[in-house]
Amino acid sequence: MSLCLLAGALAVPLMADTVTLAWSHSVEHVRWEETWQDAPDGLHLVEARVKGSGAGMDPPPEATFKDGFWRWTPHLGPLGEVILRRSGATDDWRVCRDGECVPVGTLVPADADPVRLSPCD
Repeated sequence: MSLCLLAGALAVPLMADTVTLAWSHSVEHVRWEETWQDAPDGLHLVEARVKGSGAGMDPPPEATFKDGFWRWTPHLGPLGEVILRRSGATDDWRVCRDGECVPVGTLVPADADPVRLSPCD
């Protein structure tokens, strides 16, 4: 199993079954991260992390603070895909694999919107 970024007809294999999506909150400018894993029944949100709180991004009561982030496992069933919207008004999404993060715009056209994280066919 592997994950891909899809932008229109373009499919970019990420060569990983687990990736982290990272971005800065548009109001608070605080880093947010989500780790997604491909499984036979769909994409699973393994962990969510946020560096701070405010503007609708407060961590839930079960979150623990470790390595500078509030961390928790969201209660969300498997999804077929994750849609990444790119307005241009904020920094681009980042895709992290094996500890290295790159802007989505280095993998797909800078103006591609939406971009989808999906299992590769």
